[in-house]
Amino acid sequence: MKYFLGVDIGSATTKVVLLSYDGSGDKILGYSIKETGPDGNKTALDLIYDLLKTHNLSLDNINNIVATGYGRVKVDFTQKTKTEISCHAKGISFLFPNVRTVIDIGGQDSKVIKIGKNGAVVDFVMNDKCAAGTGRFLEIMSKVLQISLDGFREVHLRTLEHVEITNICTVFAESEIITLISEGVPKEKIIKGINYSVAKRAFSLAKRVGIEMEVVMSGGVAKNIGVVRALEDLMGVNIKVPEEPQIIGALGAALFAKELS
Repeated sequence: MKYFLGVDIGSATTKVVLLSYDGSGDKILGYSIKETGPDGNKTALDLIYDLLKTHNLSLDNINNIVATGYGRVKVDFTQKTKTEISCHAKGISFLFPNVRTVIDIGGQDSKVIKIGKNGAVVDFVMNDKCAAGTGRFLEIMSKVLQISLDGFREVHLRTLEHVEITNICTVFAESEIITLISEGVPKEKIIKGINYSVAKRAFSLAKRVGIEMEVVMSGGVAKNIGVVRALEDLMGVNIKVPEEPQIIGALGAALFAKELS
């Protein structure tokens, strides 16, 4: 049995995936997710040691480790680093072999990747300059409305109408929402409008690379079914979501680690 680790150090969260290979196929043995904090390298190592302990393994049992994500350039315990784009394409293709379009919305950035039949990256577009359309945007609006992100998911599904959030800047959008609240607009309509606002940013990116079936959504925001449903409405397609959408980059890194052996 061979073991491989993939580490994705994002600006918001760090993810680690433990992969095994027994000669016949790859298997995800386990994974861990934690807020990155001020020291992504330490956070990653803590996750690695905890994950290995859970499976009665040590670093000596690991054949290779590959890192990706925002903090990959600072790690000191891997054999190699890979870009987020290549790792997301690799991870998604492992779970969904027929995927052609990946929409990934994380804590601080969003990206859309077009994937070819062989799982290779054909094209991609990324927004990492603005918080609008990301998990950070949702967190800020959650605090303004004093409703949890779990509430965002639930409210979206039980509300038919929504208001349009016209501002694309997070700061101005926050002011717009405060105004809507003061005008007595129901919070349910505002929340659904926020979900649609995030979906529209992703839809705009997707149109730039071209939307092809099948479409898969990854990243922490994929856990917000409201944003997923809004995207489906805008795109006119069914969107698949992995069981744990946050680990795709780390999974891809683990698969690249296997290729090094």
